[in-house]
Amino acid sequence: MATRRIVEIGDEKLRKQAKPVSKFDLRLRILLKDMADTMYKANGVGLAAPQVGILRRVVVVDIGEGLIELVNPVITDAQGEQSGPEGCLSVPGRQGLVIRPEKVTVKAQNARGEDVEYHAEGFLARAFCHELDHLDGILYVDKMEREIFPEEEQEDKEAKE
Repeated sequence: MATRRIVEIGDEKLRKQAKPVSKFDLRLRILLKDMADTMYKANGVGLAAPQVGILRRVVVVDIGEGLIELVNPVITDAQGEQSGPEGCLSVPGRQGLVIRPEKVTVKAQNARGEDVEYHAEGFLARAFCHELDHLDGILYVDKMEREIFPEEEQEDKEAKE
């Protein structure tokens, strides 16, 4: 298991446009494996290559249903709207309320360069949108309606009990 250092807010690499992947080789497979290992170790549900300092259009996502690897992903359709809390491994200790599409279609390539397509809704759609934003230098803090503070989370937990 090889993990990489997660780049945090303030690092210029998080604000740059990632470049498309053209070589589907061992280096790409190692990057995808390292990104997945890093995401799992940090208890995340997604990680984009710029978050580990690599300016390539590569994303891994796992919302608990298995690992999804996306190379050169593009959202080709978005429908509806959902509002919910988001955090980010590159923005530790913070959360914000973000509006995202309820459903998305993502076209990408896998580690072998084969075309893949995912139709996602709910939390998976949110995760795809969040990670693909990273490829364009966008963080959730740029889109959030407002910050969610720790005391609000505690109040929500107490209200549900």
